[in-house]
Amino acid sequence: MKEKLKFIIDDNSTLSGRLFDSFIQLLIILSLVAFTIETFPDNSQSTQEFLTRFEWFCVIVFSIEYVLRIYIAEKPLKYFFSFYGIIDLLAVLPFYLSNFFDLRALRAFRIFRIFRMFKLIRYNKALRRFHIAYGIIKEELILFLMLTFIFLFLASAGIYYFEHEAQPQYFSSVVDSSWWAAVTLTTVGYGDVYPITSGGKIFTLFILLVGVGIITIPAGLIASALSKARKIQEDRLEQSILHEE
Repeated sequence: MKEKLKFIIDDNSTLSGRLFDSFIQLLIILSLVAFTIETFPDNSQSTQEFLTRFEWFCVIVFSIEYVLRIYIAEKPLKYFFSFYGIIDLLAVLPFYLSNFFDLRALRAFRIFRIFRMFKLIRYNKALRRFHIAYGIIKEELILFLMLTFIFLFLASAGIYYFEHEAQPQYFSSVVDSSWWAAVTLTTVGYGDVYPITSGGKIFTLFILLVGVGIITIPAGLIASALSKARKIQEDRLEQSILHEE
């Protein structure tokens, strides 16, 4: 039984596996559509009841899938803490928390149902490539995020030094200045807060140049990693074909 379930749930090269994958993908998309319709302010009572019943159906199916994946896993604990295991758990846990615990704060967990869209990664080769790419550049991304936070702090402290006296209402502290720093480093530039002193303008020029680099570095890393991920997928496919032969 365990082997049969594994062929259906984990192997999409068979007809039953492809049907199972297609059914789960369709259900994920429909559950997200239902979640969107729930937010409409003028839903009728019958519509709301249908959406509630459909949500129950989705949760039951996703819960069964989650339990079965733990059952067929060679190392259940490893699956439980894996990326896919956490996403599968987040697909159903918010519903149980918000419905079986009568606490207003817990009902806010319902918004985490949007994590179901990440379940689609398992069923799509192109989306799986992003998961492989993340594994390739994980350390580089962590280093990049650390450097970004360092630059963010330096930008916040620098603009505070230049603009605090001229615009105390906008740059009253380093924390308040971080909004300007984040908007400038990301080159968004809303224009709601901007420097008016000569020193602040010159400092902003340097921050904008750094911001351009901050935008381009992760793009290059991801593009390179995706190329490597495609090569890994092709190698795995070739190995699988050779193994079958």
